[in-house]
Amino acid sequence: MKYQSTRGAAEQLSFEDVLLKGLANDGGLFVPTELPTFSHDDLTRLATLSYEALAFEIMWPFVEGSISAEDFRALIDDAYAQFNHSAIAPLIQIDQRTWVLELFHGPTLAFKDFALQLLGRLLNHFLTQRNQHGVVMGATSGDTGSAAIEACVACDHLDIFILHPHQRVSEVQRRQMTTVLSKNVHNIALEGHFDNCQQMVKTSFADQSFLPEGRQLIAVNSINWARIMAQIVYYFSSALALGAPQKHISFSVPTGNFGDIYAGYLAKKMGLPIGQLVVATNANNILHRAIAANDYSKQGLQKTYSPSMDIMVSSNFERLLFDAFSQDGDALKTQMEAFAETGELSLPVEVYQNVITHFSSAALDDEDTLTWIRDTFTHSGYLADPHTAIGIGAGAACRRSEDEVMVCLATAHPAKFDEAVKASGVNQEVVLPAHLTDLLEREESYEVIENNLETVQSWIQQQVNI
Repeated sequence: MKYQSTRGAAEQLSFEDVLLKGLANDGGLFVPTELPTFSHDDLTRLATLSYEALAFEIMWPFVEGSISAEDFRALIDDAYAQFNHSAIAPLIQIDQRTWVLELFHGPTLAFKDFALQLLGRLLNHFLTQRNQHGVVMGATSGDTGSAAIEACVACDHLDIFILHPHQRVSEVQRRQMTTVLSKNVHNIALEGHFDNCQQMVKTSFADQSFLPEGRQLIAVNSINWARIMAQIVYYFSSALALGAPQKHISFSVPTGNFGDIYAGYLAKKMGLPIGQLVVATNANNILHRAIAANDYSKQGLQKTYSPSMDIMVSSNFERLLFDAFSQDGDALKTQMEAFAETGELSLPVEVYQNVITHFSSAALDDEDTLTWIRDTFTHSGYLADPHTAIGIGAGAACRRSEDEVMVCLATAHPAKFDEAVKASGVNQEVVLPAHLTDLLEREESYEVIENNLETVQSWIQQQVNI
């Protein structure tokens, strides 16, 4: 399998090279030059497999040629052995046609574990083979950071630097990152918002001269293709469990950076019978505006009860636009460069039609979010975190018929957002799982740094040289 850049000017690379490189030289994101497809008979066969075996079948075409089948199976098995539910991604029914896909049974209680537990193992595998040492640099709006740290902390060939927006993540989210007191783990609380963190990471990847000789940056954000690849699997597992390929299944996905729902779009292109793909956003609704009104423009960032979606610009939307522009990298590059300058983008009519063919959307503000937490608990006894509640609410708003089966992705454990749960009025104690019960008492270590690229890069350079 070869991978190409969404902006068309970078050379095609293997999976191994894409994994370690992250961002293409032309500033684009890597996507596969072709997608594997699964027939009706293939899907019927896959429906009998365990999650781990299904993960191998779905992902193997993307990595074949870079790793042996035996090694890849072993990495998958080890990654998902860290989850505390035997189903890995269990489904919970909350009404007659609505299901919640729980994606928070990994070690850091968020869906990011599905990709990052595997990503960390893949990185260590290839860096060990190359006898190289990598520097992970990532931005997080809350959950990616802890999942990346958990995945990389035991990797001998990695130092990891995670930037989170200072005082803009929940206390549990912060402490899951900052209480990992390992020599190769470094947390930066950036005095800004998530988009500042994300832009700083992208700029650093474009010019890595601040690093010592022989070191290279490695991406763990969803700009890294391996993140998307691993997320495709749970669309297959849940749809097959609910009757695919005989039935079409719809999905409602709380998303800020578009990576999670882009994985669903790829699953659909690979042959999975998906009805709707609902983009569920909070008040920071650039994706909803793009889909509902062809208005992909930056607006001021609002702090909400769902901080993992407090994002102004959705990096992975570019991957979708590459297809919407009929994979014309030059045309997309022109659009993205103009967007970077003006902060505004309105798609050509035919391109916009290509987007809305696959997606519907809804945006919920904080009041709506709290209402859906409360109402979901009242009617089903299910306690949803604020991001999941937005998915449930958006799914209800976009439902096309009473018979439509809707799967809402539960992206995080409610204990990570107890402030929102309390504000909703739900009278239910939210308890962290046993391995995190002492989290709020653990020692923390992080550096608060001003929103200045040179200052951040200088600090990273100092730590790498220690």
